[in-house]
Parts: sequence; C-alpha cells; structure tokens
Amino acid sequence: MCEDNQTEVREFVLLGFGHLHKLKILLFTLFLVIYSVILGGNLLIVLLVTTTDQLNVPMFYFLKHLALSDIVLTTDIIPLMLDVTIKEQRAISRVGCITQLYIGAVSSYVQCFLLAVMSYDRLLAICNPLKYTLIMSPNVCLQLVAGLWLSFLTLISSEMILCYQLQFCGQSYIDHFFCEFVPLLNLTVSDASVLRMLDAFFSIPLIFFPFVFIVITYVLIFFSIMKITSLTGRSKFFSTCFSHLISVCTYYVTLVVVYIIPYGEDAFDLNKFRSLLYMAVTPLMNPIIYSLRNTEIRRAIQKLFMFNSVTY
Repeated sequence: MCEDNQTEVREFVLLGFGHLHKLKILLFTLFLVIYSVILGGNLLIVLLVTTTDQLNVPMFYFLKHLALSDIVLTTDIIPLMLDVTIKEQRAISRVGCITQLYIGAVSSYVQCFLLAVMSYDRLLAICNPLKYTLIMSPNVCLQLVAGLWLSFLTLISSEMILCYQLQFCGQSYIDHFFCEFVPLLNLTVSDASVLRMLDAFFSIPLIFFPFVFIVITYVLIFFSIMKITSLTGRSKFFSTCFSHLISVCTYYVTLVVVYIIPYGEDAFDLNKFRSLLYMAVTPLMNPIIYSLRNTEIRRAIQKLFMFNSVTY
C-alpha cells in the first residue's frame, strides 16, 4: 500500500530526450525518416515473398516473418518515441507501458529464434540437400513460425502479469523514450526481486542459446563448404549464407553494445541512443542487406517495378 503522503501511480511520464530539447525537430525528422525506411523496406519484403512464386521457399518464408517481427518491434516503440520527442514528454498509462514491454519482448525473442531457424535452414540446404525439401516442408515451416509466436506470447505473459501486480507510488517519471524494463522496476515500491530473477531466467538462455546454435551451425556449414573442391561451388554456397550471416552479426553486435557493455548511470542520453541501435539498426539493415545481396529479391523488385511501370 502507498503511504498517506503518496498517491498511487496510474500513469507514467516519459521524458524522452529532455537534455536535447533544442534538437527536437532534427531528432523527430531523423527518427521519422528511419521509421519510414524500416516500414517501407520490411513491408516490401513481406509483399514480395507473399506474391512472388520464385520466393516461395523456406528461407524467404522465414525472412518474411523476420521482417514482420521487425515491423512489430519498431511500430511498438518508434511512433510513441516520435510523440515524446516532439512534445518533450508524454504520459502513458500503466497498462499501456506494460503492453509496450510485452510486445517488444515477444518480437525480440521471436527474432532471436528466427535467426536460429534460418541458420538451420542453411545447414540443411548445404549439408543435406537431398532431404531438405522433405524436412523443410510448408507445414513444418508454418508450425515452426506459429510455434515461436505462440510460445513467446504465452511465456512472456507470465512475466507481464507479475509486472502488472507491482505497485507504484509517488515517483512517475521515466527518463527514457519508451517503457524499458529496468527503469520501470526502479520506480516500484514493491519487492521486484522475483521479477528480476524471472527476467534473467528468460532473457539469458533465450538470447544465448540461439546464438550458440547459430555459431555451431555455421561451423558445420564452413567445414562442409571447405570440402568442395571447386572455387565456384564454394563461392556459390558462401553467397547463400552471406546475407543471413550479416543479419546475425548486426543483431548480436547491437545487442552486446546495448545490454552487455557497461555504461555510467549519468550518461542518460548516451544510453538512450544506444537503445536506438537495437530497435532501429537491425530492422533498417535487414531489408538493405537482403535487397543488395540476394539475387532473387533483386529480381522480384525489378519485376514489381517493371509491372507497375507497364500498368501506368
């Protein structure tokens, strides 16, 4: 219960980039452009994979859902961040704050495991091509993707239920541009130790295990490719993995920069910009990487624009 001189907090105030209020127009414009590119690029991938027969293969099916998870993650955070930036601060209800946490966590974990599934797809295609079509059938791909979304929607809901039961009194300011887990827990007057332990129990294995799995699969892929005597054959197989490998590196490098490398508690704005790396760089880079590096995607884009030009 809150003390007599304290009121129960039913909404929080996000302070955004308060120290940079003189640059709010520049920041708003920059974030709006980044979000527009992320949304446009990932929606283009979803459209191409859904409508192009040549892209109706497991690798691109998983890429489509990776693009969808990027759209969900950025749409969960950036529109609110734009509002906070231009207004310099913004109120958000407790339910809205926890919902934002929930959606962001689910989409992030789905991304981790989709990258792991995509690495397994490349492993099968290169090391066991004769059984690839049988193992990676459309039903199996659908079950894998649906299982990921449903599993994390269910798993993370238990953590969010505990989060909703926390009590907040007096202090309601969050010095960030979205509802992040740690700043939120720092405001509660309840004992959050169980919730912190549960978050560590979920986040560490759910991020670490997919990374280890990806490393193992690429070691196996590397040794399989090196057995190929033809340089042309090696180059062809390496090129099929390159886009995915760049996506994995981008994702985990930003994750390390944001959540593992320590930083000072007084460097508020630096910490916020580091958070931007995770929620903006990877969703921004994925469409660019696959559009530039993947021949099938480039051909599908060319056909789409040629069709539109002929139509008009």
